[in-house]
Amino acid sequence: MRAEIEQGSRVMISLVIIVEAAEGKAEQFAKFITEEAQGVVDHEPGCKQFIVARSVEDPNTFTLAEFYDDQAALDAHRLTPHFLLFQERVKEFGLVANKTPVQGNVIFPL
Repeated sequence: MRAEIEQGSRVMISLVIIVEAAEGKAEQFAKFITEEAQGVVDHEPGCKQFIVARSVEDPNTFTLAEFYDDQAALDAHRLTPHFLLFQERVKEFGLVANKTPVQGNVIFPL
C-alpha cells in the first residue's frame, strides 16, 4: 500500500532493513549479503543504490539500504537468481535472528 506522489507519477522506492544476524553467524551473513549486493550492482539497472553497513556498536547488526527506480524494479529484484540464492542461504544456514524492513517512497531528493 504505497501512496503515489501527485498525478500517479513514478515513485522511487527505498527499502531499509535492520538485520540481526543469528548468534555466531555474522561473518557468514556478511559474506553472503555482500555477494548479494554485488549481484544487484552488476545485474539490476533498476536499483540505484544498495548499501550494506555493519554496526560499530554491535557487529551482529547490519543495515541494508536499497533504492529502486520504482515498485516494478523492487518486484523484479525479488525474482533474480542472486536474490533467491541469498534467501535460500539465509534459511538453510539460519543466518538471521531478526529483521525489520521499512519500505518507503523517496520524497527527497527527487
